[in-house]
Order: sequence, then C-alpha cells, then structure tokens
Amino acid sequence: MHLYTNPKSHFAARSKTATPIYLLTKHELKGKQHGLGKTVLAWAQTTGFAGESGQVCLVPGDHGKIECVLFGLGSGSGDGKAMAHAKLARTLPKAKYSFSEDRGNAGLDQIAWALGGYSFDRYRARKHKTPQLASKPDADAHRIIEGVFFTRDLINTPASDMGPDKLETAFRMLARNHQAKVKVIKGDALIKQNFPMVHAVGRASVTAPRVLDLKWGKANHPKVTLVGKGVTFDTGGLNIKPGSSMALMKKDMGGAANVMGLAHMIMDAKLPVRLRLIVGAVENSIAGNAFRPGDVLASRKGLSVEIGNTDAEGRLVLGDLLALGDEEKPQLMIDMATLTGAARVALGPDLPPFYTDDDQFAAELVDQAQSINDPLWRMPLWAPYQSMLASKIADVNHISSCGFAGSVTAALFLSRFVEKAESWTHFDIFGWTPSEKPWAPVGGEAQCIRTLYAVLKNRASR
Repeated sequence: MHLYTNPKSHFAARSKTATPIYLLTKHELKGKQHGLGKTVLAWAQTTGFAGESGQVCLVPGDHGKIECVLFGLGSGSGDGKAMAHAKLARTLPKAKYSFSEDRGNAGLDQIAWALGGYSFDRYRARKHKTPQLASKPDADAHRIIEGVFFTRDLINTPASDMGPDKLETAFRMLARNHQAKVKVIKGDALIKQNFPMVHAVGRASVTAPRVLDLKWGKANHPKVTLVGKGVTFDTGGLNIKPGSSMALMKKDMGGAANVMGLAHMIMDAKLPVRLRLIVGAVENSIAGNAFRPGDVLASRKGLSVEIGNTDAEGRLVLGDLLALGDEEKPQLMIDMATLTGAARVALGPDLPPFYTDDDQFAAELVDQAQSINDPLWRMPLWAPYQSMLASKIADVNHISSCGFAGSVTAALFLSRFVEKAESWTHFDIFGWTPSEKPWAPVGGEAQCIRTLYAVLKNRASR
C-alpha cells in the first residue's frame, strides 16, 4: 500500500553472491570475532576502521569488486544504535547486500534498511537508485515499512498536490485497499451535521473542508478510534505566519498522515479491533470569510470557544473530531497532530510528547518505544493549568492567556472534548526530520506509529 514510493525496490531475493555486511562493535573487532580473515582485519586497520559508531569500511576484493562491508556499532548500546546501520541503504554503491548473520533482529534490520533508503522522488526526472538487501521482509516488517512510506509520502507531497480533496483521495484509496467503509462530510454540510469548528477553520479555502470517517472490522471487537489533524496547509489565517514559519506548512497534515499509516498497519495485520479513523481535512487560508481572533465558535460538544489566535486552528478541528469519536464510547481513542511549537521547544523535533491518564497504556508505549527506536516522552495533563484557558465571554478560550506550557494547555483544551472514551491519548508530533538521521532523510516522518502498532499488536495477541 503506497502512494508513490514502492518499498519492494529496496529488497531482492536471497543470493549467494550478495556482498556481506558485518555489523561490529569495537569489542568484537578487537576480539577478531565473526571469522574475519587477516587480510580484512589488516585493511580495516590500514583505513582506520575501529568499529566506532557509524564507521563504514568497504573492503576490496578481486577484480575491483567489494568483498565485504564493515559497519561500526561503537559500544553497541545507546539511543538510535538499533538502527544506526540504516544509513548503509543510501550510502553504499548500488548492488545486492546481505547481513552476515541473524542477530535475532531480522525484522528490525529490514525495517531499518528500507527506512534508511527511502527517497521521495515523485518530482525528480532522475530517480534515486538504491542498493538492495537480499532478504525480503516478512509480512509484519513489510506492512510497517509500507505504513511509514505512506506517511512520509503524504507529508512530503506539496500542498498544491495534497489539498483537502487530494487527502480525501488518499483516504479513500486506503479504505478501498482494505475493504473499509468511508463517509465524507464536506462544505456547508459540516454546519448541518454539527461540525462548526471544522467548517470555520476551512471555509476560507477554495477547496472545501471535510470530515473523513472510515470504519473497519467487526462490530463486536474492541473499538479503537484514531483521530488526525489534516490541515493540508496553514497560513496562520488572519494571524498570518511570517514566511519563514510558513515554509514547512505542507506538513501540518502530519497527524492525519500518521494515523493513516497506522491504520494501514492495523488493517493489513487484520488485528481483532473495530477500527475507526477520523480525519479533518482542511486548509487554513485567508479570505473575507475567514474566522477571526475574538470570534466565538460553537462546537460539536456544545462548548462555546473563544478564538485567541487563528494560527492555533488544529485544536479546533480536533475538538469536533474527538467529540464525534467520543460519542460511541471507544475502548481506546488516539489523536495525532502537528499541534504546537511549544512541544518542539520542550523536547525538540525528534522526541514527540504524548498525554494520557491511562498509566498502563503509557507504560506499554514507553517500553515498546525504547526497543524499536521510535521515541516518545510522556507529559502531564496538569489539571491546574485549565485556568489558563479561561474566557470572559465563552465556555473556554482555545489558547492560553499567557506564554507558558503551550503543549500542555493544548492537550488540556482537547481533553474538554473527551468524556466517554475509556482511554484517550494525545500525541503532539512534529512529523518532520529537519536533519538527516541514519534511518530518515530530511523530510516528512512517521513518529510513534511503529510503537503504537507494536502495542496494539501485543494487546491483540493477549
């Protein structure tokens, strides 16, 4: 399941002629483990290869070919080490390679290889030629890779080709591939069907705002509801962003992209859940009918919401969507959004915060995140800060009256729209890799969804 980037191009059938890759800690290299010959070890010493983290050594063989590849793992511990070798998938010459031994992480090695070799080439005349791993991933690794590629493709696509209508097209494609049912409410029908905040945020765009609603699975299975912010471009509205802040706003639908990627993993694995996927696809534009600072909006929940700043539009969209999802009392409801700059100030771009009152679910997330290098960090739903959202003329203001705890108060605002769900978790993601990582080129990124899938799969197995 992909939009433009096919994961299959990164893999080939097993081959005896594939060039072996040796993953070596400093200790293993010094101990002459893995049966490396004297010539290989001498070449490593000559070129200064010492097994330091990220070091690469191409060992020449006969007739100018590469005999093997040495990759350094350093001490073999620490954040990111589990996928450090992912960079080989975009730095090695085009050929077929294989890992010299099964470290018990074949699936993670395959995922790392694909994620590291990902390239968004839709608009390039010359396509990136990737080396291939001579080891095809198993079904689970393949669906994870597809989900991540799907997410990255959606975010990387410019808003000119990924407006609310094109996001709907991708949403319908996802549903069609998994025989899921889809309902779409758009334009003025949003007012009639009680999505006033979604309508207000998107009404100034030439492309109508819409709510995308997918259902899949058996009705008697536990209800898992995923909610995503799909702001396909954010000008900031009448509180217009400066140009430097607007440059990356094609990624403001990163929450929608991530829940769609996660939904693919869940449905492809046929997990025993009744899945619901809800996305608000809107563009926050500027026109004479744009909503204004100081306006008071109605909401699906019945709360009146004073607008403090039109550039905090995502939480308005999510408010209506969470209220919709909450109405059927799901066992688990998860929302994802590129919501606040405050989250980036607190934790940077690579460590997304999440908020929940479900301690058990939080513990499972943290445990899985560490083992598969998909980091996240729990932040508090600090109830005393609810007072920062007070309004003198409405039930609530959608932003804080001061400059403190912006990500926390955004989560607290969203909590006002969740009442019946047994468990709710909010992820304030960045959805973008600003500087290259071994497993991720600069561009759109899937954050937390590999962790979420692992937790849901483990729960399903129990």
